Amino acid sequence: MQWLAKLIYFKLLGWQLVGNTSFSKDSVKKAVIIAVPHTSWHDFYIGILLRAVVGVKTNFIGKKELFIFPFGIFFRALGGAPINRQSNENKVDMIAKLFQEHEEFRIALAPEGTRKKVKQWRTGFYYIAKKAKVPIIMFTLDFGKKQNKVSEPFYPSDNIEADFEYMHQFFIGVEGKIAKYS
Repeated sequence: MQWLAKLIYFKLLGWQLVGNTSFSKDSVKKAVIIAVPHTSWHDFYIGILLRAVVGVKTNFIGKKELFIFPFGIFFRALGGAPINRQSNENKVDMIAKLFQEHEEFRIALAPEGTRKKVKQWRTGFYYIAKKAKVPIIMFTLDFGKKQNKVSEPFYPSDNIEADFEYMHQFFIGVEGKIAKYS
């Protein structure tokens, strides 16, 4: 399947992979992966293709409504897990615990928390990485350049302001599928 993903990603869609292209399933077994900007449903299949091109199993969470039959079977097969956004459970603790339960676990999240333009990112992904003691890997969804840029693993410090400034710098100039939301 990797050859098919490469054919679609590189040849048919014309995308490029830049940055930490040595990222592999053997180098980082646990990570929080953030994708920015999240402006369209198109981001999903680009992310699915990218993980197949790189050859790294990645999980994701989605609102529970996405996992209703028949689509739930499809999303679970792709590594998805439903999450009840209305419950009072501490989602950071719940997701951080998944890292302890698995020898290999990578979760992709959108820090914006929506496909609309936001003034600031949500912080859950950051606290998940800190609690699970895993790095954050950033990747761009740059539809302007048709490019996914992948960062080196970044371990959050105890200075959230400096860490967010560092992460925001990685995404400067990136244009989402719906540019006005970038």
